[in-house]
Amino acid sequence: MCGIVAVYGTNNVVRDIYESLTVLQHRGQDASGILTNHEGKILLRKSLGLVRDGFDARHISRLKGKLGIGHVRYPTAGQADSSSEAQPFYVNSPYGIGLAHNGNLINSAELKSNLFSEDLRHINTKSDSEILLNIFAHELPLHSKESFTPDDVFYAVAGVHRRVKGAYAVVTLISDRGIVAFRDPMGIRPLCFGTREIDGKTETMIASESVALDSAGFKLERDILPGEAVFVDIDGNIHSRLCTENTGHTPCIFEYVYFARPDSIIDGISVYTARMKMGQNLAKKIIRTWKDHDIDVVMPIPDTSRISALELSVSLKVPFREGFIKNRYIGRTFIMPEQSQRAKSVKRKLNAIASEFKGKNVLLVDDSIVRGTTSKQIIDMAREAGAKKVYMASAAPAVKHPNVYGIDMPASNEFAADGRTEKEISSLIGADRLVYQDLSDLVKSVKDSGSSIKNFDSSCFDGKYVTDDVTEEYLKELDDLRNDAAKNKNPSDSHDDVMVY
Repeated sequence: MCGIVAVYGTNNVVRDIYESLTVLQHRGQDASGILTNHEGKILLRKSLGLVRDGFDARHISRLKGKLGIGHVRYPTAGQADSSSEAQPFYVNSPYGIGLAHNGNLINSAELKSNLFSEDLRHINTKSDSEILLNIFAHELPLHSKESFTPDDVFYAVAGVHRRVKGAYAVVTLISDRGIVAFRDPMGIRPLCFGTREIDGKTETMIASESVALDSAGFKLERDILPGEAVFVDIDGNIHSRLCTENTGHTPCIFEYVYFARPDSIIDGISVYTARMKMGQNLAKKIIRTWKDHDIDVVMPIPDTSRISALELSVSLKVPFREGFIKNRYIGRTFIMPEQSQRAKSVKRKLNAIASEFKGKNVLLVDDSIVRGTTSKQIIDMAREAGAKKVYMASAAPAVKHPNVYGIDMPASNEFAADGRTEKEISSLIGADRLVYQDLSDLVKSVKDSGSSIKNFDSSCFDGKYVTDDVTEEYLKELDDLRNDAAKNKNPSDSHDDVMVY
């Protein structure tokens, strides 16, 4: 999963991009980058780690220009070993183009081969984002600055849609011509845009989540439609067009479960409201299937599950308590590349308040259970703090299948639910009882939260891949890339300074 942003402004845009990337930091902590266009030159800074660690005042002052794009990332298949794999990527032909991408391409091996043999373009990294950049660049007609039109952009995006399979939300910068954003034909990954008025002139921001627009003072206009391209030209005019046949809108449901910030609105759906309803529906299941429950308190596992846990508590008429205090300077364990890092970080990340556990039957609520390792450690912490019984509830169904559309879940044999019954998973994580959300209730929770969208990509729960091009061979290759052994690499240092092209 990644976070992307693009800004057209009347002055230097780097500060808006930098601040927006910090707001989107939850979408990736592996690397960050900013690319701007100033007086015909492309300026680029990429770094491993958090945004705040990769950019100082010296870098910000050099990244001039009224056009810019930015990216925060964690890798979707294995651990990147240098900042050369970080985004945005840049290619100088034609015009000079930078690109940042959120998603995952299913046919990247075929595309890479065709780029070399037919398009005569060489790929330097393992990232499918560089492949996407070169396809877009190859499809873009070569015209002078004066004769360059929005039609040229839409022609190129249509070419991308014809060739590329998978999920992709993209922002690009075309030197001295404007910024472009587009979304895959099924709208799997999120992308929206907004505007603000500065001294009578309109500025535009495009971002993965609406919260990035809010923080910078931009008004959310709308989500970019599946298959649509939005082009903001060098004068600030906004052009848009559907560049492929509408094949349906199926956004990723895991965005609402875990990844997106609760104060975001994605495809017209309030993430906060969706998580409230997840808690309400989970409570209904407990009432239906466990009428004689002996739960004394409901506790969230900070932070993503707090909204669901509170609503579950209200519906069950059981007290809500904060049993764990979170160290906010430790990253999200889900996106840490190695099992050893994840295991060490849980104890550093959470500390139990013993008085809230002692002698009580506690229901812990989490947003989801993937490997189960974190759940087991937290349950152990609850018992050490004096809990009499520890139950676990998941606001999402059991994760049973790989996500191929840009979420770096582990290899399938590392899932807690791989080949295990619910009772066996409960035993694995050390819970006295385990309750999963039903998939139908999860879908209902999101559907009933403010949008007309009827279908979602729920492939990590039900194994139904919405693009119909995911083969067993591809899933096997993905498993080989995503196991912990493949992620056991030592990343090198970041680029020292701003690169100029």
